Amino acid sequence: MTCRIDFAKYTSVRIGGVIEARVLDEVCALAENERIIGAGCNLLVSPNPPAVAVLSKKFDYIKKHEDMLEVGAATSAATLFSYLRSNDLGGLEFIRSIPGQIGGLVFMNAGLMGLSMSDTLVQVLTPRGWMDKGEFSFSYRHSGITEPVFAARFLLQDKFNQTLSTELSNKRKNQPRGASFGSCFKNPKGDFAGRLIEAVGLKGQTVGGAKFSETHANFLINFNNASFFDAINLISLAKKRVLENFGIELETEVCVLQ
Repeated sequence: MTCRIDFAKYTSVRIGGVIEARVLDEVCALAENERIIGAGCNLLVSPNPPAVAVLSKKFDYIKKHEDMLEVGAATSAATLFSYLRSNDLGGLEFIRSIPGQIGGLVFMNAGLMGLSMSDTLVQVLTPRGWMDKGEFSFSYRHSGITEPVFAARFLLQDKFNQTLSTELSNKRKNQPRGASFGSCFKNPKGDFAGRLIEAVGLKGQTVGGAKFSETHANFLINFNNASFFDAINLISLAKKRVLENFGIELETEVCVLQ
């Protein structure tokens, strides 16, 4: 089964064309050069992307599995957050402020303010079956996973931390408005990507319809029908300037399909 995806509507940055995607209804390996996508919150798609696949609603579920919580990869962060709060479970309060689906959040080891998906993650369902977290190399915004993620299991705390949830949510209230990926670059160790981009004079910089936000320089905003090339050229400019001025190689949080 296939479906048509208009990436200009599907992705959070609102860039891309219309392509046919394979819908996965069971745990399986991807075809050669095929890429799996989630909710499109961290995705920049070129005019000629590789073949893509999406998960069916079969992978949108939450259920108890012994002493762990099993979550399908197509489950949204918002749905899981509501479940955790309703069932008084803690450990993933930060996902309230991170859009996307659980598969993508695990794959990139998403997090906020020093917290990450891997903190409570126990197992990941891949085409090879259930794999323990230790089979991968989790670190800051990195998982080491190279296969599709179909589900994940978490060992959570018995008490939902409402104070922490509110505090984390408040820290995100001042984020820039508009179509974006969220953070464009990972923070280098001991520094902040936004500070570096601002320091090299690129805060508010535009290329075509894309710009680095005047509010937070690590947010690339599609403010006027930006193209893939507008965005990728602005990203390349930031990498070049920061490397020249600070000797630091910025690494994107954005997943580029080209």
